[in-house]
Amino acid sequence: MFRKRFYYLLQIQYLGFRYHGWQKQPTVNTLQRMVERTIAYVLDSKEFKILAAGRTDAKVSANQAYIELFVDHTPLELTAFFELLNKNLPQDIRALHIQETDANFNIIQHPKIKEYIYLFSFGAKFHPFSAPFMYNYIGDLDIALMQQAARLFQGKHNFRSYCHRPNAHTVVEGEIISCEIVENTLYTANFFPPKSYMLRVRGQGFKRNQIRLMMGALLDLGKGEITIDFIKQTLDPSAPPIKLEHIVPGSGLILNTVTLLEDTQV
Repeated sequence: MFRKRFYYLLQIQYLGFRYHGWQKQPTVNTLQRMVERTIAYVLDSKEFKILAAGRTDAKVSANQAYIELFVDHTPLELTAFFELLNKNLPQDIRALHIQETDANFNIIQHPKIKEYIYLFSFGAKFHPFSAPFMYNYIGDLDIALMQQAARLFQGKHNFRSYCHRPNAHTVVEGEIISCEIVENTLYTANFFPPKSYMLRVRGQGFKRNQIRLMMGALLDLGKGEITIDFIKQTLDPSAPPIKLEHIVPGSGLILNTVTLLEDTQV
């Protein structure tokens, strides 16, 4: 029997602190599980599937993310569906926009630029309410040196040291469009420290735990535990492989923006 399928692009945002990442797992709560359960309730049907543009890790948040929604048999009435979806999603997940697409669009293969930020502070211990949003180091950091080193990640590099558990088929080469450490004025709250910072990274794709490993190396540099020459060695394909172990917590990482390239408008 011929199956009619309808295609939609859904833009969402979420606070990841209480979730074990995006991908559905059998014994823990994940974002995919929660979104699918909500859509099934709204549609009163399981005749659909979703496909995410990327899978965030445990506790990682997203200010802007995309999923494809495939619905069988009956098209959506977009305004009514969108309103019911937001009404029934938990308060830490929000739908931002929905539009119809077609069978030719694929969110995984479509070229896109992602901007991630990692929020952090240092000095005195911060207010516990800040924990879902940023990492706190109790001590001093050399921010100027960290800013100098962050710029080393820009461009095309072999990121083997910044890929968690690569295998023989992992593509370790990649390109980072921009990488910088700046003062955080983007996200604020009255319980945040008086001053906080963010690592801001833009690129078309990233390796598993790449940004959290980069942030770990930059923090180690700021603490004086490694040198900037060590950072350069990790990016030198002719140097002996260096395995990095400092993966900072996921709660400071935010998928800030996703820019779809070519002709797709959202």
